[in-house]
Amino acid sequence: MREVQVSQVTDVVRDLCIKANYQLPEDVLAALEKGKEDEESEVGREIMDVIIENARLAAREGMPICQDTGAAVIFMEVGQDVHFTGGSLVEAINEGVRRGYSDGYLRKSMTDDPFLRKNTGDNTPAIVYTDIVPGDKVKIMVAPKGGGSENMSQARGLTPAAGMEGVKKFVVEVVDKAGSNPCPPILVGVGVGSTFEKAALLAKKALMRPVGQPSPKEHIAQLEKETLEAINALGIGPQGLGGRTTALGVHIETYSSHIASLIAAVNIQCHAARHAEATI
Repeated sequence: MREVQVSQVTDVVRDLCIKANYQLPEDVLAALEKGKEDEESEVGREIMDVIIENARLAAREGMPICQDTGAAVIFMEVGQDVHFTGGSLVEAINEGVRRGYSDGYLRKSMTDDPFLRKNTGDNTPAIVYTDIVPGDKVKIMVAPKGGGSENMSQARGLTPAAGMEGVKKFVVEVVDKAGSNPCPPILVGVGVGSTFEKAALLAKKALMRPVGQPSPKEHIAQLEKETLEAINALGIGPQGLGGRTTALGVHIETYSSHIASLIAAVNIQCHAARHAEATI
């Protein structure tokens, strides 16, 4: 059994909070560049130029890509041969978020109660998901999630007869209804199958896949391609001002399903598709 001090987790989470908010991953930048090349609208290409320059400037100058530095969503893969020592793992994660958002001069956006709306002042609590995996490593991914795109996300219970065409129709409908609100060009994460809550989690996890990397399942990869084409045919375009680059990618994750259910969830991500990871 390998022992990992929770203080190590705090340090890593602190650094990842800052990195994720300052540096857009290279796969996202490459997708933005390709989107600009493919864009037919002159205004759309100009907007893409501004988005790309903003991301590069943020990385170069050490400042947030967006004023909405997001809720701190933490995905962890914990090896089953790891024993955490030195305190509470969840508290260690929250301490990392406190330090990262304070040291990085990042906006604190979390409230202590969804109705009373008092800001906690340190961007905690983090939203933490853990998967137990073989081995003795700990993989940590920090994915700041802004409010504008998150508010446009939806889940729906479809009938099994709706099939892949029904899922595509639902996803396109959600994006069409969102319009310019989630700051396109967007990424579209989709979770299909399982139960209501797991489909939503799958949709968010789908956003962590490198942009444009297709599903290894051939029929799902085809569905991703067709759905992306249908979304980009809507004409919403960069920042909703028209054009073909409404989405940079559609990523679909699936899971086994009850015979009576076909749950689908859509998690929309703005062009600031921030995430950073490290392994202890």
